[in-house]
Amino acid sequence: MSSKPIPGSTGEVLTTLPSPYVPHAATGLLYLPRFIAKCQYVKAHGALPASYAKNYKRGCDRFLSLHLGIDPVDVEKIVLESSTDQEIETRLKALFPADVRAVQWNRRLVQMGMTTAGREFLKTALTAMGCADRSEDIKSVPDLIDFDEGRLE
Repeated sequence: MSSKPIPGSTGEVLTTLPSPYVPHAATGLLYLPRFIAKCQYVKAHGALPASYAKNYKRGCDRFLSLHLGIDPVDVEKIVLESSTDQEIETRLKALFPADVRAVQWNRRLVQMGMTTAGREFLKTALTAMGCADRSEDIKSVPDLIDFDEGRLE
């Protein structure tokens, strides 16, 4: 039987965040619903757990923002200041470029972790989770996120 993460090995796990593979309804961008949800968590709770705070507005949040030519702080500000989901969507639409190049971003996201350095990163992370045997199963950073949060067996 394949191993599962050692409970607590990555810190607190938020299983309520959407998978990185969930597309944003209006743009088709993968990962965007997750970034928005993290901002909403900060709005509701004041901060993310330390295990998530270390990559908040960095990592994939920043890579997506760079792809769009925006600052991740601007996404956070929109979520924190908006009173409804519709207001968030309206303000994000005004912030984002007209062409979000969803196909290019989605391809890049699903391939994160597939370089030699990326494979080493995944192997190190899986070893720390007590799951070194899963290094052939977990192919990308989004897979690692889903695995850690219990969406990937």
